[in-house]
Amino acid sequence: MATTSSGGEAAHATADREIVISRVIGAPRELVFEAFTGVRHLSRWWGPEGFTTTTRSFEFRVGGQWDFVMHGPDGTDYQEWITWREIVAPERIALLHGESRDDPNAFESWLTFEPAGAQTRIVMHTVFRTRELRDEAVEKYHAIEGGEQTLRNLAEYVAQIAERSAGGGPASAGGTTTGHESGQQSGQEGTVR
Repeated sequence: MATTSSGGEAAHATADREIVISRVIGAPRELVFEAFTGVRHLSRWWGPEGFTTTTRSFEFRVGGQWDFVMHGPDGTDYQEWITWREIVAPERIALLHGESRDDPNAFESWLTFEPAGAQTRIVMHTVFRTRELRDEAVEKYHAIEGGEQTLRNLAEYVAQIAERSAGGGPASAGGTTTGHESGQQSGQEGTVR
């Protein structure tokens, strides 16, 4: 996938340490942003397929933190920590993500929520401290596939919310996904630069 950036030199300086994943989601960006930033929503869709999330603490504000555990399908627990560095609702979020507050290998991410008619294009940029850390995330932890699955889970969860609010009948708000994707939810892209 080819990506463009208005960052000029800054984009070139991080290109070998970056992962970019995007997806078009069939819902307005205010709803997508709310699902991404509300703790009551996050535990229902966050993470790759088969993962669940337990939040220990959450404060969505600049400087606030999300301390949580991701539970893998094999029973492995992954300690996670995020601090929010920038919030421009409903357009952009920047964050630092690691295993703990003092994680020397924490990575930076920023997400943009772009209106696309009645849909939203979400673009997730992740920049690691070194190329080796990025390569390890891709090869050992399957960061691209996991990121794509996470955005697919978000798309499916938001579709359930939209269906309920439109009066389309009861929809489960559970955190599991069916693997079914509608045409409105397709359009994911992932790349390592």
